Amino acid sequence: MMTNNHDNNSTTTGAVRPGSAISSQDSASDRSDFKPDGSDAAGASQGAGSPVHESAMDADNLIAVHSRMVTPLANRQITPGDIPTFDDTPERRALVRNRKKSHMRRKLQDWGLFTGYLTPSLLGVLVFFFLPLLMLLKTSFQKSPTNDDFVGLRNYERVLTNEAFVSASKNTLSFALISVPLAVILALLLALLLNSGLPGKSIFRSILLNPMMVPVASVVLIWQVFFSYNGVINGWTEKLFDAAKIDWLKSSYAQLVIMLLFIWKNLGYNMVLFLAALNSIPQEILESAEMDGAGAVKRFFSIKLYYLSPTIFFVGIMSLISSFKIFREVYLLTGDYPYDNLYMLQHFMNNAFTHLDYSKLSSGAIIMCIAMIIIVGILFFAESKFDSDVEE
Repeated sequence: MMTNNHDNNSTTTGAVRPGSAISSQDSASDRSDFKPDGSDAAGASQGAGSPVHESAMDADNLIAVHSRMVTPLANRQITPGDIPTFDDTPERRALVRNRKKSHMRRKLQDWGLFTGYLTPSLLGVLVFFFLPLLMLLKTSFQKSPTNDDFVGLRNYERVLTNEAFVSASKNTLSFALISVPLAVILALLLALLLNSGLPGKSIFRSILLNPMMVPVASVVLIWQVFFSYNGVINGWTEKLFDAAKIDWLKSSYAQLVIMLLFIWKNLGYNMVLFLAALNSIPQEILESAEMDGAGAVKRFFSIKLYYLSPTIFFVGIMSLISSFKIFREVYLLTGDYPYDNLYMLQHFMNNAFTHLDYSKLSSGAIIMCIAMIIIVGILFFAESKFDSDVEE
């Protein structure tokens, strides 16, 4: 019977020692301070000198040390008397009042510092954005900038019934609907390819980023060399396929040529954004999914797409804005009045400006602003809806 108790004590000792943060020296020093009761003393006198007895003593000493390490109030309920109270004296009221004043003074200092840093930017936005927008809105309801007669919505009616504005709106919308998704999807595919451990990916990344460093005039010159009537593309097609020459920028393929220019110029920037987003995805999640048997397609749609959704939204917005800036390249390639499917909204605005028709110009600008707000609002709504569906 005694043997079984000693075995249990030795087992307990073996379980306590590995998890204890107390060294053997600490146990020895605590053992000298430990005062066993009578039964322990009797047991010590009976089994002194035996290894089993020493193991049992070590276990008891460790338990005693751990019990002394516990805070005395840990097993005690807090009563109302334990909560400190303060007398409502004039000195204490003055102290509280001074602390409140100091806190308010600190908040005012923080607010002043924040306002000081933000004021230049706010003034710039107010002076160069909101004020011109209000002046533009006022001009759109006038007969002319020099004539303050109120004409209501007549200027808007003139713009919306203008064939050039309708044609430019259709061309701009079709260009954005095709080129923006292509720019986003192709950049994402290239980022996934480069992120998969492709050899020489730094070289491909540099090649795709080169268009960002090329000036617009040089880009236009390159496109003229390739797509003019006597350009490189017509030379290749005539030599290889015996095809007739095409004036690419004055044919039905003109918008495709500009789309190719737009994608080539923006692909590198979008790809870098997607690469940064892919590198920020936690690798342990992808490794766990792969160990569970999820394939590459399943991992992309279930994990990567969730983490990439903010970047996709940002790249889409930036590409949409860039699609409205394509007028610069088109203007340098084709002039004021290009082929029909290249006549963009910016051409309409530029021609109205050269004719000094500021009322029509103001109305067209307000309509474009409202259209952009609606498009961006739809994109924001779609992005928030996607995020909520993924979280559910």
